[in-house]
Amino acid sequence: MADKSLNKTELVAAVAAASGQTQSAVNDVLDGLFSTLADSVSSGTKVTIPGWIAVERTERAARTGRNPQTGATIEIPAGYSVKISAGSKLKAAAK
Repeated sequence: MADKSLNKTELVAAVAAASGQTQSAVNDVLDGLFSTLADSVSSGTKVTIPGWIAVERTERAARTGRNPQTGATIEIPAGYSVKISAGSKLKAAAK
């Protein structure tokens, strides 16, 4: 695992420095991006930024599970999950 990470505050500062925008403006843009992603995924719309990333909602079927404390069988209802796929440019940057 990578032992380095970048939190939102550090990301905002880095993007602001690279783009010449204020940190406040960059923060507002990121908040808008995350809000739009959440709205799109919740409505079942796939969001794709070609070469970089794709985000989509996936369905999970109902299944039988086991309570780890008691060992009792439980029914886990069907639900949704989120699938995030890296694009070719992002994959190339990781090499």
